[in-house]
Amino acid sequence: MARFDRYILSQLMMLFGFFSLVLVMVYWINRAVVLFDQLIANGQSAGVFVEFTALTLPNVIRLVLPIAAFAASIYVANRLSSESELLVVQASGFSPYRMVRPVLVFGVIVCVFVSVLTHFLVPMSVTRLNERQAEISENLTARLLNEGRFLHPAEGVTFYIREIPPTGELREIFLSDARDPGRQVTYTARQALLLRQDTGPKLVMFDGLAQVLDSDGRLSTTSFDDFAYDIGGLIEVLGPGDRSVKELTTAELIWPTEAGLRETGQRRAVLMYEGHGRISQALLSVVAALVGFSAMLVGNFSRFGHWKQILGSLVALIVLKSVDNALADAARSDAALWPLSYGATLLGAVMTLVLLWVSDRPGLFRRRPAEAAA
Repeated sequence: MARFDRYILSQLMMLFGFFSLVLVMVYWINRAVVLFDQLIANGQSAGVFVEFTALTLPNVIRLVLPIAAFAASIYVANRLSSESELLVVQASGFSPYRMVRPVLVFGVIVCVFVSVLTHFLVPMSVTRLNERQAEISENLTARLLNEGRFLHPAEGVTFYIREIPPTGELREIFLSDARDPGRQVTYTARQALLLRQDTGPKLVMFDGLAQVLDSDGRLSTTSFDDFAYDIGGLIEVLGPGDRSVKELTTAELIWPTEAGLRETGQRRAVLMYEGHGRISQALLSVVAALVGFSAMLVGNFSRFGHWKQILGSLVALIVLKSVDNALADAARSDAALWPLSYGATLLGAVMTLVLLWVSDRPGLFRRRPAEAAA
């Protein structure tokens, strides 16, 4: 690479690392606060909290890298222009198409990073996170087997066991479910058993009474010989079960099989969009960097700064994201429309070429003599 290319690329990589770190920290803190409330409130250790937050990092990094690339390209172009370095380079004969070459290399590097995340690290982290959530859920089920204490496994739910003898059954059960503001249900039973099933743990109560208190104050009671209550609905127990869409490989998504459709419970169009979306998101990293840098080259030098170019690049990014969202809805509705997944990428490439074409003709922004005389 030429010295100019290496210089621009080093500036881009340095600022890219800085913006990535800042954005990852912001996203990570927001996610960590939610996880802290969920895990610590359920009695989990700080090690589990650190593990869960670490497993969410690949997906967070995947989201922020294109934004960081866009911000780095704008910042570098603005600084080079403010210090007249771009003006000197242009005077030496470099065209806008030549100046954008290191930005293209930078975008390809970011594209590789995003590709590794979307195709490998994110699916692996989601799979591991689901496995750990299933293990934590089983631990939460075990925490319910605590005699002589009123437990609150979920907001509005109170659970009590008077005694757990060596034989394993539960004696003198009290369960109050007030999650529905308009309906409170209270169960009492002489005995109960906690059974583990594929759909989650079930509390089977024997010789009991169910009391339902409606919002209008009416109380109805029902006696039962045996009754099964879904404990998994209280503590969101997750089993090994089937994989989600985010856990499938890219090949399984782009060419979905009947087994994959049954496993995820999604339509073919959804799986195909998810697969092609992983590729298009990596390509959008290249486009975002090119659009941001190209927009800063438009127009003549101004001592008042380049706020118009910065604003224009932000508008272009918003347009790209809006188009991407609109095309995503269409691609999810019909499997034959999967090429729309790359619509925003193509639009960004067209924007880049138009901006470079305009920036290569600075006379377009100069006032004509007649206008100057007026």
